Amino acid sequence: MRTLLVDHETDPARVIHEALSDCGFAVDFACNLDEAAAAFECASYDILLLELDLPDGDGLDWLKKLRRYGHLMPAVTMSRFNELVRRIAVFNGGADDFLPKPVSTDELIARMRATLRRSTQMPAPVVTLGNLRFDTIGRQAWVNGRPLNIARREICILEHLLSRAGRTVARAALEDGLYTFNKEVSTNALEAGIYRLRSHLIEAGATLRIKTARGIGYALELEGQASVA
Repeated sequence: MRTLLVDHETDPARVIHEALSDCGFAVDFACNLDEAAAAFECASYDILLLELDLPDGDGLDWLKKLRRYGHLMPAVTMSRFNELVRRIAVFNGGADDFLPKPVSTDELIARMRATLRRSTQMPAPVVTLGNLRFDTIGRQAWVNGRPLNIARREICILEHLLSRAGRTVARAALEDGLYTFNKEVSTNALEAGIYRLRSHLIEAGATLRIKTARGIGYALELEGQASVA
């Protein structure tokens, strides 16, 4: 999931960034509102993780502005100020969740996943399709009860395709969800990941296949099932 993390506290932000990356989130980082606004001009995000008390302005005011302009992605907010009046204002201002700082990364990730599920952008904790079972929290897949040992990049691709199983996922949407601004991506990186994932599914005897919609993207579907664009 493409995530924008906005936080001016460098060390806590680094810990959050690493934890999210380890769980398969593609994270762009901004340390102030100017950088956050610039990121929004260049990419679309599945979820926003926003520190409210920033050096160049109030994050809540910025979130309200995003909502007025029609940005509906889920927003999880953080602040060292945890008064009841403040929390109420945060939810009324368009936030989906709020955590007092310092935050537990485990709780943060759990809340982000719950927020994404409520917004229908993430599948249930355990997804079953055909003879494949996928744990979105533990980030593990099984075919016929046997673990599917694949790299983190292929796990991310599988999760994206499962979230729209039976439908074609545009190549651009996959790349946008998998790669961040500061990560150099070769022209065939996605194709290589799809090839490896497809090979693992075939070798494991999965009843799923990855169909290529040439020039458009990819779809994960049950054998014999036609994909929908």
